[in-house]
Amino acid sequence: MSLLRSAASISGLTLLSRITGLIRDILIARAFGASPLTDAFWVAFRIPNLLRRLFAEGAFSQAFVPILGEKKATQSEQSVKTLLDHVAMVLFFALLVVTIIGIIGAPLVVWAMASGMKTDGASSGYQEAITMTRIMFPYILCMSLVAFASGVLNTWKKFAVPAFTPVLLNLSMIFASLFLAQFFNTPIYALAVGVMLGGIAQLAVQWGALAKIGLLPSFRHKLSEAWKNPDVRRIIKLMGPAILGVSVAQISILINTNIATWLPAGSVTWLSFADRLMEFPTALLGIAIGTVLLPSLAAANAKGDVADYSHLLDWGLRLVFLLGLPCVLGLGLLSEGLVASLFNYGAFNHHDVLMTKSAVIAYAVGLIGILSVKILAPGFYAKQDIRTPVKIAIFVLICTQLMNLVFVPLFAHAGLALSVGLGSTLNALCLYIGLRCSKTYLPHIQWLSFILRVLPALVLLAAWLIFIQHYINWSMQDATSINQLLSTQLSTWLGDGRWVHSISRILVLLVVLIGSAIVYFGGLFITGFRLRDFARQRA
Repeated sequence: MSLLRSAASISGLTLLSRITGLIRDILIARAFGASPLTDAFWVAFRIPNLLRRLFAEGAFSQAFVPILGEKKATQSEQSVKTLLDHVAMVLFFALLVVTIIGIIGAPLVVWAMASGMKTDGASSGYQEAITMTRIMFPYILCMSLVAFASGVLNTWKKFAVPAFTPVLLNLSMIFASLFLAQFFNTPIYALAVGVMLGGIAQLAVQWGALAKIGLLPSFRHKLSEAWKNPDVRRIIKLMGPAILGVSVAQISILINTNIATWLPAGSVTWLSFADRLMEFPTALLGIAIGTVLLPSLAAANAKGDVADYSHLLDWGLRLVFLLGLPCVLGLGLLSEGLVASLFNYGAFNHHDVLMTKSAVIAYAVGLIGILSVKILAPGFYAKQDIRTPVKIAIFVLICTQLMNLVFVPLFAHAGLALSVGLGSTLNALCLYIGLRCSKTYLPHIQWLSFILRVLPALVLLAAWLIFIQHYINWSMQDATSINQLLSTQLSTWLGDGRWVHSISRILVLLVVLIGSAIVYFGGLFITGFRLRDFARQRA
């Protein structure tokens, strides 16, 4: 399977995950709005997610996948199977200890994450956040083993299952919000239970996939034997700087979440919903391309093929700019339409729409940087060089917090999003310079001519979005707007149901998005781009 087909497969399944995630968030917004209790849930949910990125998808995957790829290429099947057994044992028991400590120390963890909740006027969500943190903390144990399975499956080029399993988390949370909430005195606790059900479901599916290819780990070995395995020690040694590097990014998230709890109630929720929209391009492009790149980069590095290594990075960056730049325009110019159409129901009011919109625009400023980091960082990880990205991440953390000092007083919660976006852009720039200076990456793209060819399509897209929105009022307050006229027509067909306005807004949004795709890709076609420009050009 080609890299483009692999990335497209991951993107398609990730799109399904993000769609179910949007449905999940729409139901949460409709049922709970933006309140201290929803802020409490997002804080509690962010804690195991932070640790998941720190121990599982972040540091562990960065250290584990290159070594596993090396063993797969050079050692026997039995040697690889022994490594998998030993790594799984050490990972399980290490995270079991972390989980127990987290459950016991939940009050301290929540205070560190959201100290603003404990102040007068915001205390209604503090105890609930502690309770939900305790319910969800074992999620990190499930997801660490899921990350282990994903690393193995991706190395064996079985990309579909790891890309699909996040859907199970969203479906579990949707089920919990619709059917379990009524059984709790504090209904939002149902979402925490849904998270745990989703973690167990993901683990079951991925370990089933490992069993199908004969790589299910065995826990028959002694823990001391697993600990002494030299390859396990290598992974742990690499995880040290990797944990530091990933923790820098997570510390930034922790600081920003804490700052948000000192801002007006609802700030954490507004940022969470804005982040949900940002996850679409980030996951569909950055994570999908980065996932297929890392094993291929590791293989090219093992062969000493610098030209192939550079062409892989060229392909990733080219896709980021071709597909990421229209996303920047879409999120910036269509932010109110996206937020209103997806979340403006029930308890989530027009003020919440405007607050979330400002965060989306701020995030969009740094989208290309966020995507580029997903491509450039694997360029270091594939060479088992984790120290350089760590040093860059520490520098970026300091710069991001300095930007918060400027932007938060000016733009409140949107200032936090803007600092994250600009920090990611600085991170990408530093990674690029590092790869170029070390002569690890020798680009073959003529970037100036490439951007000049993309620019006309971007201008056409911007013109289309500005033009069409002159005739749309996303708040449904203008009787002459397209969506209001459509709503009136739908009412004559379907009656005055409560979903008529929602359906009309979503239909108009779909038309705008489809029109945007036609305009942009039509513009690319006019300037000479063809499908082969999206495929990898081999060295």
